[in-house]
Amino acid sequence: MNAVLKSSMHPDEWKARLELAACYRVFAMLGWTEMIYNHITVRLPGSVSGGQKQFLINPFGLHYSEVTASNLLKIDVQGNKLDANPWPVNPAGFTVHAAIHEGLAGAHCVMHTHTTAGLAVACTQGGLAQNNFYSAQLHGLVAYHDFEGITIHADEAPRLLKNIADKPVVILRNHGLLSWASTLPLALVRLWTLQRACEVQVAQAAMGPAIAVPEAVARKTTHDSFQFDAQFGAGQDVFDALVRQVDKLDDSYKN
Repeated sequence: MNAVLKSSMHPDEWKARLELAACYRVFAMLGWTEMIYNHITVRLPGSVSGGQKQFLINPFGLHYSEVTASNLLKIDVQGNKLDANPWPVNPAGFTVHAAIHEGLAGAHCVMHTHTTAGLAVACTQGGLAQNNFYSAQLHGLVAYHDFEGITIHADEAPRLLKNIADKPVVILRNHGLLSWASTLPLALVRLWTLQRACEVQVAQAAMGPAIAVPEAVARKTTHDSFQFDAQFGAGQDVFDALVRQVDKLDDSYKN
């Protein structure tokens, strides 16, 4: 982005762009990519949008490792572009995100992945098993939504929102994983916990019957899990540490 255009942008928008672009690079570093598909979206604050519903999303056609603060798309809730960015929007990508941003007041950030472990668990009849350290931190926090095909139809939104209710992480059956939160770092640490739970579950499945975590212990573990708590950063420290790793590899997302 040239200096003139950057200087004309509201500083809160540039801050949001930097954070989101860094997150795309974090996903690339972690291997949470699916060619040019899938999305992380954030809702721009009122200081930027003037009360309108505006969002940032990755340009369709770029790998996550190519996303930068300046090439992120600004769109409305229908997925229409609000700037002169030449890159297109993936309509299938924003349908689910739009429904959640629109239907859940606290959904500032929405993340969706098709990781192998996440998709594998999403394809199982039982879903997430309560049998490991990570799944025990998600007791009562996981929603499920049945697969209805490629997510391009807006009429799926009411069913999706009904199934999510207020649960912050979602297993989209036969499809993948999703998280939403009031901040990007919180959405990330929630998704990371779900991803780790799925990875352990998939690895353990080849080793025979697992030891189930008792309901009371899982409930206590979720209550005691400090990583989601604002008092302990609500994921900000984790996100900052990951961004530092990205910066060592390639900080071109800041452009």
